[in-house]
Amino acid sequence: MKSVYFISGIDTGIGKSVVTGLMARSLILRGVDAITVKLVQTGNDGFSEDIDLHRAICGGGRFPEDAAGLTAPQIFRFPSSPLLAASLEGRTVDLGAVAEAVRSCAAHHTVVLVESAGGLHVPLTPETLTADFAAAQNWPLILVASGRLGSINHTLLSLEAAKTRGMAVAGVVYNGYPPTDPLIDADTPATIRRYLAKWGFPPALVRVPSVPVGGPYPDLDFSELFA
Repeated sequence: MKSVYFISGIDTGIGKSVVTGLMARSLILRGVDAITVKLVQTGNDGFSEDIDLHRAICGGGRFPEDAAGLTAPQIFRFPSSPLLAASLEGRTVDLGAVAEAVRSCAAHHTVVLVESAGGLHVPLTPETLTADFAAAQNWPLILVASGRLGSINHTLLSLEAAKTRGMAVAGVVYNGYPPTDPLIDADTPATIRRYLAKWGFPPALVRVPSVPVGGPYPDLDFSELFA
């Protein structure tokens, strides 16, 4: 098990925050000291709604790192890409601060799950895409996908982007929300596993059922991704 994992998605609204919270819940219930971090939070002012959701799913309260700002080191008010949201405030995304916050969390916890802002090609600065930054940190990728139309294309493009950057890929989470056609629901995970293996990644895929807003939150086994 690595100390830091990077959770990204094939698109915005794919369920990264719920999946990140469920993974943290699973690890904690199995005795692993895990914490979550939001890479960059947009659309909030002074807090991270995604971190709040992670804590609600885990059900264990807040961490000292939350109060210290280490789990949401960059927050911007406008709901957009981090690049645009920062520029509207006359700021830039401080990638050094993000990296240092994650290192600090990793020094005090066994596993850190870093949730992305959007997908792998979301720009963080004029020169740096999200995938560029995550690859430079050597964080293994856990990609959140689904069975909605277009998902195979977006999933394989994301995995290819990771491969071209030399990123390690721990596996894929197949989110069952929203529900899709049973034929698609059977074919898509098989296709994803096939391409994971073809490109030299572990063919690890964990299914997550449709989770109601506000819970109850299931205890799922994500050990295949952390093997």
